Amino acid sequence: MTAFSTSEATSSHSVPPADSKARVSQFMRQIQDEICQGLAALDGVGKFQEDSWERPEGGGGRSRVMREGAVFEQGGVNFSEVWGEHLPPSILAQRPEAAGHGFYATGTSMVLHPRNPYIPTVHLNYRYFEAGPVWWFGGGADLTPYYPFAEDAAHFHKTFKQACDAHHPEYYPTFKYWCDEYFYLKHRQETRGVGGIFFDYQDAQGELYRANNTNGPAALHSAKVGSLTRTWEELFAFIQECGQTFLPAYVPIVERRRNMEYGDRQRNFQLYRRGRYVEFNLVYDRGTIFGLQTNGRTESILMSLPPLVRWEYAYQPEPNSPEAELYEIFLKPQDWANWKAS
Repeated sequence: MTAFSTSEATSSHSVPPADSKARVSQFMRQIQDEICQGLAALDGVGKFQEDSWERPEGGGGRSRVMREGAVFEQGGVNFSEVWGEHLPPSILAQRPEAAGHGFYATGTSMVLHPRNPYIPTVHLNYRYFEAGPVWWFGGGADLTPYYPFAEDAAHFHKTFKQACDAHHPEYYPTFKYWCDEYFYLKHRQETRGVGGIFFDYQDAQGELYRANNTNGPAALHSAKVGSLTRTWEELFAFIQECGQTFLPAYVPIVERRRNMEYGDRQRNFQLYRRGRYVEFNLVYDRGTIFGLQTNGRTESILMSLPPLVRWEYAYQPEPNSPEAELYEIFLKPQDWANWKAS
């Protein structure tokens, strides 16, 4: 499917259809259903328990959590749909023209924490926001391995690149750079994992990159591409393809690693590295901040945190170990989409 436009925008391009909220909401529920069904089949033991909730100010959602599965120690797949009159500060700081309008936001988010240290943790989030004349899509998916397998990182990236390329040839390179930039722990000076794609504030017109690091690779690449004109329908089609790409991107990795034997060393390292996940989500994650600022359901917002985690003072990996390889290669941005087995 090819869905991109470089034509001159008409006013209709920048206005969402009348049923925009209902259509995106339906898709976000559908992708939650599809992913949960696929993951339950993959795990074979664990079942998702659903917890529906309502937000007093407007809206609600369905949280689905799996615990103590054969593969997944804990994983959550959330759908939410909220609305209200008062925009949170995190939105107004980015889009001041939304001030004075009621807002609507819906999305699906997921974090899976496998038990086996050789299976990577994975995260997905796709969302839609509307406030008066302002609307946008955002989201992405990224992979956080504990032990380095180049073929896994390459498969994840190549699968998402194929989905991006079907909609615009510059989506993947820009959104890959943006992902490396966004999932970065400044206080550790390392990426959270091997990345994937990440994007936000995607609307009818403008450059692809919409963030503050104007000298970073994402901004520089986006500036070369220049301003693009896209319709609401084109962006919605892109979001749908990204959502449906998750299972093909992740399931083969789980199947490759699920029966690998591991010991205390690997498990302890996994629990230590999970600490980075906690640090990122509590300090930097935009979805966590938005959820807390809009009085979302705390249990659902924090379901992304792992069930077990450890911190170790001044940890250093042993030289020439798999743990050292993770730090030296996999926690620095790489061109995974063009990786070839040697």
